Amino acid sequence: MAASVSPVSALPAYLLPDNATLDARGRLSIAGVDTLALAERFGTPLFVYDEDHIRARCREAREAFPDGVAYASKAFLCKAIARLAHEEGMYIDVASGGELHTARAAGVPADRLVLHGNNKSEAELRYAMRERVHRIVIDSFDEIDRVEALVGEGLPAPKVLLRITPGVHAETHEFIATGQDDSKFGFGVRVGHAAAAIERARHSAALELVGLHAHVGSQVFDVSSFEKVIEVLAPTFAPLALDELCIGGGLGVPYVEGERSCGLREWGQTIRRACTAAGLDAKITAEPGRSIVAAAAITLYRVGTVKDIPGVRTYVSVDGGMSDNPRPVLYGSGYETFLPRATTAARPKTIRLVGKHCESGDLLVRSGLVPADLAVGDIISTPVTGAYGYALGSNYNKVPRPAVVFVKDGEAREVVRRETWDDLLRLDV
Repeated sequence: MAASVSPVSALPAYLLPDNATLDARGRLSIAGVDTLALAERFGTPLFVYDEDHIRARCREAREAFPDGVAYASKAFLCKAIARLAHEEGMYIDVASGGELHTARAAGVPADRLVLHGNNKSEAELRYAMRERVHRIVIDSFDEIDRVEALVGEGLPAPKVLLRITPGVHAETHEFIATGQDDSKFGFGVRVGHAAAAIERARHSAALELVGLHAHVGSQVFDVSSFEKVIEVLAPTFAPLALDELCIGGGLGVPYVEGERSCGLREWGQTIRRACTAAGLDAKITAEPGRSIVAAAAITLYRVGTVKDIPGVRTYVSVDGGMSDNPRPVLYGSGYETFLPRATTAARPKTIRLVGKHCESGDLLVRSGLVPADLAVGDIISTPVTGAYGYALGSNYNKVPRPAVVFVKDGEAREVVRRETWDDLLRLDV
């Protein structure tokens, strides 16, 4: 939920990408590229990523977790981001055969990939084992059965982590909390599944158990949740003499004025201190996604209608919506609104920013603030849209998905082209 702000406040600068700059009128450029010119060149809706911002966060993550850190590609994946993360020394966490295929198509070596998923198919496991990925994170007893059967067919035994459900409920939305007992993920500690899975994995010739994994949830600001996970896992992990403990990801990022996060470095320091206090002597790894890419991007939309209902509210409709950012609909997520032509301007007008889909619930920002002179045709933007926007997108109402551009050193490059109406027919038979 958005913190209360002054109705005339300008957009907080810390919500913009690292390399955002403003001219004397408050017109926004990112990495030396004018955002309004990008909207004209590539059309809207448009995701604009600050490439050097992403690279900087990858480096921070590697410093925070020197034993190894993977980019959780579910946050946003295309070939360009996979290549970038690999160039910056990150492993890449993939959660499906499709994500694995995309990373491999980008030239990422299989031994830099970690396969996740609570219901990996035989085909996905076969692909990962044939390619010899770095780790497979085992999530269920059924999955152990499938791996053993595939090894029996002659595929190489994989190095695996067991995903442990620690029984810690993080303070986040219920749909993105994953560490509690009532979860579809992993082997529960309290019900005895973790101990049974460890025993079975250690005695299976089809698995090379190298460590344990836990993930408490996503968009978690209170780092004590991660400390609690370590406290729960330490008595199980310590006697096993395993090489690796992966704490997963989930570090929260600020989306609206008033929210603050500790950042990757402090997160890593907190985790390492907790592990030292618990007497754990192993490689401590992590899988950040949102904290790598979320704040690196903004989304540009064009205003199509302004509907002022006296005494009720003002609806501002744009050329995108829940198809390019379903987070507000799924999780009630909050975002800010601003006009890139006047980023520093006061925002005295309250609006509801909505999309073009045939749903009353198709909203992007429930209570957004904008300058009083907002008009049809304006480019309006939501910041901090680099994670779980494009990745969660859809073609609802047969709306084509937006383009994605990376900007760096005054240049823009399209890394994902805009879909066309003809693209929407490609799978019809």
